Amino acid sequence: MADYTAKSIDDMETFYKGLFRKARAELGVTSFGLAVVELEPNAENYPDHDHPESQEEVLVVLRGTGELVVDGETVPLAPESIVRVGPNARRQIKPGADGMRLLAVGGVPGVAYEPPGYTELGAPDPLG
Repeated sequence: MADYTAKSIDDMETFYKGLFRKARAELGVTSFGLAVVELEPNAENYPDHDHPESQEEVLVVLRGTGELVVDGETVPLAPESIVRVGPNARRQIKPGADGMRLLAVGGVPGVAYEPPGYTELGAPDPLG
């Protein structure tokens, strides 16, 4: 039997009040972080944050447009855009008028991946 898992994004469990979908856990991925981020049109609920000395991220825009602000520099985002953000860079995603769905892939360079407990299926939403 082939080793794979297939799921519809819309059927995946969410956390952070629906902002993230637990793609990693839903697919059984254990070697890197993986989430689908769902942003409403012109939403301002994606936090300005960094992952100091830890997580490097790759963001892939699946649909919608907007911009990514990285350490004060603005990067336009459109479908099929791919951006890598280093662990120490501050980042904030700002969706445009159509909202945005993107795939976030993350991991700590040179370290085996350890998923946060709140990203496991059935775990309570850390934002309640």
